[in-house]
Amino acid sequence: MSGLVHTIQFVFGILGNAASLFLFLVPTYTFKRIIKNKSTEQFSGIPYVMAFLNCLLTAWYGLPFITSNNILVTTINGTGAAIELIYVLIFLLYAPNKQKRKILAIFVLVLVAFAAAAVISVLVFHGKKRELFCGIASTVFSIVMYAAPLSIIRLVITTKSVEYMPFLLSFAAILSCTSWFIYAILGMDPYIGISTGVGLTLGIVQLILYFSYCDKKILNKKTFAVEESQQNMDNDHNNDVKP
Repeated sequence: MSGLVHTIQFVFGILGNAASLFLFLVPTYTFKRIIKNKSTEQFSGIPYVMAFLNCLLTAWYGLPFITSNNILVTTINGTGAAIELIYVLIFLLYAPNKQKRKILAIFVLVLVAFAAAAVISVLVFHGKKRELFCGIASTVFSIVMYAAPLSIIRLVITTKSVEYMPFLLSFAAILSCTSWFIYAILGMDPYIGISTGVGLTLGIVQLILYFSYCDKKILNKKTFAVEESQQNMDNDHNNDVKP
């Protein structure tokens, strides 16, 4: 039975890798827009910095000398760290000076935090204590990463627009978190389970907000189109009457 459970867990690990890769690549559309317009507009760089830190810590947690049978966790998060680093560098290139300084400061803190966590885990802790330390660090910063889009949620509620909260990003987060949550349950890994459970919940909240304000946005566009059409008809009518 344990062999079957391990096989099912491995399958969900593969699905988690695919879903996570999709999640990491979704923002490419956003960054194409940033590069094209040479401006970060109202996009936030914080989620990408937090995602970078989360990928580093989670990849570290999955290494064989920290935990066993979690190599799939390391491979996808190592890939994710490289992708998120590219996003952060592009954001820093096109961000306004004030925002650039803020993101750069957070980025430096992220590098220091990861370096400190890695050194402490190797030199201070051993065995289960090392796993506990790395697991808690990974869980805490994973939750921080999933909570980072809360600033975008506030913007959506304030502006009643989902322009800066892409649907695919929220959808991909739900797919990724669902796969890894099941993976964690099957492998009885509380650290991955807690973080992905929180991420799944926040992803659902974002999706609910998206559909709530997306409908209003479409409705407003339709109303505007009808009013504009009516105005054009009135203008044409007036032009016909003048002669």
